[in-house]
Amino acid sequence: MAKLRKGDQVIVIAGKDKGKQGTILALKEDRVKVEGINIVKKHQKPNQMTGKAGGIVEQEAFLHISNVAIFNATTQKADRISYQVNAEGKKQRVYRSSGEVVATA
Repeated sequence: MAKLRKGDQVIVIAGKDKGKQGTILALKEDRVKVEGINIVKKHQKPNQMTGKAGGIVEQEAFLHISNVAIFNATTQKADRISYQVNAEGKKQRVYRSSGEVVATA
């Protein structure tokens, strides 16, 4: 089970884009697509039905979830997430280092 969600601010901890930050755009099993990270060139054929022009298109590709970590804005560092049950009995995500609740986007 992934502890990261769509809209979370993450930092890349491994790979060619190490140190860059971005927002999660999509999740797929154990992979994430992060805004502005892992840019690849795709050769695209023109499609008259959808109005897409052909050519070389740059787009974000999925990268493994183990290569990103959630970004803690207070400490300005990568962090890990755990779960706690609050007073009302709801499960919430908290940062492991400080214990404060993760702001949901």
